[in-house]
Formats: sequence, structure tokens, C-alpha cells
Amino acid sequence: MKRLFGVIWIVMALGLSACGSATADKTAADEEAARAKAAAAKPIPPPPPPKIIVPAGTPLHIRLKEGVSASKSEPGTEFSASLAEPVVVNGKVVLAQGSSVVGRVVDARESGRVKGRASLSLVLTSVVHNGKSVPVETRTYVGVAKSTKKRDAGVIGGAAGVGAVIGAIAGGGKGAATGAAIGGAGGTGAILATRGEDVHYPPETRLTFVLSKAAEL
Repeated sequence: MKRLFGVIWIVMALGLSACGSATADKTAADEEAARAKAAAAKPIPPPPPPKIIVPAGTPLHIRLKEGVSASKSEPGTEFSASLAEPVVVNGKVVLAQGSSVVGRVVDARESGRVKGRASLSLVLTSVVHNGKSVPVETRTYVGVAKSTKKRDAGVIGGAAGVGAVIGAIAGGGKGAATGAAIGGAGGTGAILATRGEDVHYPPETRLTFVLSKAAEL
């Protein structure tokens, strides 16, 4: 009899163990199914938009917000501007008109007293796209002052003419020749004492730069 009870107990224990194992397996399966369902219900974020490439050689037409000049701007000084026209790539506007632009003065040289015209070298360094500053590289824009040779010749010639008149009044023909020489020297002195024309781009001036390297927006 005791042996029979022992057998029955073992059978019951095995049955309870099997039930516990089955319950644990079911619980694990239910948890896995719940996790899979939650993952499926979670929205998948959209892929990031593709990068926009503005190719090298694209013109950037800008309008200055502040003036720059060969006589007052220092190399390395930054200046602000905005796009005067939208930038279009493959028929699509990628940079809107009015987008903020930043540039830098590369070199600034005043006119010499005897020779050498003023020059101003500029580049663009960044443009704002979707609220972010995007670096750009452009060819150097170089502005050179107009030649003053005709004006200088007029000043010298005019001074000589005035000297001749004064000399003629003072001493006749010989005086006229002397006066012309003195007047001409005076005119030359006036040119040597002053500089040539400046290169000055006031606010609202429109300039065109060209990308030297493709820009990634």
C-alpha cells in the first residue's frame, strides 16, 4: 500500500511540474507576442531627406546689408548680405531669395599716391538654409578702382594753363613759358599729394559670386 501511495505521489509531482513548465512557457510566449505587437504599433520614423547639392559654378547674386571699401575694410573682416535672387537647381528653388549670407574681406588695398589703383577682394563663406548656417566656397570677387590717368592729366594741364596766364601777365612771352612750367609742377604736386579713387560698395549694392566648390545643403 505504501508503495502504491509513493507511485501516486510521484505521478502527481510530475504532473504539477509539467503544468508549471507549460504555464511558464505560455507566459514567455505571451510576453514575446506583446513586445512584437508593441513594436509593430510604434511608428517608424521617416528617412532623413536627401542632401541637396548645389554644383560648383552656380552663381550667387547677393545684395549687401553693410558697405565695404578698400580704404576702410580690413582683411579678415566679415560682412553680411542676402540673396538678391533665389538659387535654382534642376528647376527647384533650393535657396530662397532673401536668405542670409555671410562674406569675408580677403584683401583691401588703397590707391597709391603716384601709381597703383585701389582693389578690394571678397568671398562668401556661408549661407543660411532652413535656419542653419551652411558653409560655402566661392571664387574671389575682385573690384578695382577706375583709372585716374585722364583726370590727372587734366589737373596737370589745367595748372600749367593757369601758370601760363599768370606768367604772361607778369612778364610777357618768357613769363608765360616760365609760368607754364611752374604751374605744371604745381599740378603734379597736387596729384602726388592725393590718392586715386577708392573701391566702395555701399549697402544695397548687388554683387555676383560663383561657387568654386559644390555646396551640400
